[in-house]
Amino acid sequence: MQLTKDNILKALSRVQDPDLKKDLVTLGMIQKIEINGNKVSFNVVLTTPACPLKEVIKNNCLEVLEEDFGKEPVWDLFMTSQVTTIRDAAPILPQVKNIIAIASGKGGVGKSTTAVNLAVSLAKSGAKVGLIDADISGPSIPTMFNVEAEQPAVKKVGDKNIIVPIEQYGVKLMSIGFLTPADSAVVWRGPMASSALKQFICDVEWGELDYLLIDLPPGTSDIHLTMVQTVPVTGAVIVTTPQKVALADANKGLSMFRQPQINVPILGVIENMAYFTPEELPDNKYYLFGKEGGKRLAEKYDVPFLGEVPIVQSIRESGDSGYPAVLKEGITQESYMNLAKEIARQIAIRNASQSKTEVVEIKS
Repeated sequence: MQLTKDNILKALSRVQDPDLKKDLVTLGMIQKIEINGNKVSFNVVLTTPACPLKEVIKNNCLEVLEEDFGKEPVWDLFMTSQVTTIRDAAPILPQVKNIIAIASGKGGVGKSTTAVNLAVSLAKSGAKVGLIDADISGPSIPTMFNVEAEQPAVKKVGDKNIIVPIEQYGVKLMSIGFLTPADSAVVWRGPMASSALKQFICDVEWGELDYLLIDLPPGTSDIHLTMVQTVPVTGAVIVTTPQKVALADANKGLSMFRQPQINVPILGVIENMAYFTPEELPDNKYYLFGKEGGKRLAEKYDVPFLGEVPIVQSIRESGDSGYPAVLKEGITQESYMNLAKEIARQIAIRNASQSKTEVVEIKS
């Protein structure tokens, strides 16, 4: 077959994106084809830099090209990415492509630790990421990022004061912990806490982001309602531990997002503290809090099970030192990087297959 642009596209139209179930040419993922003698270069634009199927798609492309053009041409594939969004022309956070709620239902299941490590994992993969600490009465993000002493700058944009977020490990951050003394308690009624969250969403210079994660407080409170009433949320991730008492609350957290008037897609369930593996016995797994509770929750609601995170000492140490576990080599780095890839994948599937989320209007 003659080496032309049309013939190359014809060959590549036989390669499907395994998640989106359409071919790469129809999806507009093949770009900038250049032919120079027997050397051909082109871009394959994936839906996220954290795509777990990058190598599969690349190999599938090379396979069909070799079938049609033989072994003589030299193929130079550049695997790049453009994070998908359905938030076109959004009035609030117009440059933010995806807003992700990280929720639990129950406190103490490691939701903030998970949110921190997911944010850093996504940033590590090449995405632009922001993280809002929406737990107004118990902010933990400043400690986990080792920025407790930092204070955000404020700049004037027109008539408005805009907060410049703190940046650490490639993630833009906002928390009430940056604005109040470290040892003082924030004793606010619901409307004040909700007002603070609105400010973190509307009055912070987030700029261009692929993913803005919102680390929600436990339960189903005013903060959750304020979030869905302020911005359309792309999807929610539910964090739970395997035992029954945590799953009971995770059930409530999940079903809140599924209420008809809220209707936020569930991207999946993460099972934290799934098992304990001693460092000296890396092949042993001890199920301290029960087994596969998160998996069963995902099956019950027919939502993706995103994966497990083990309970190991290094995660606690990382939270205390402010150096996230995903930045250290080992079992936890692998777990969090895989979770980030799976969440990015589910966001791309959600954006391709479901209509956009609407801002919630709840009449009192």
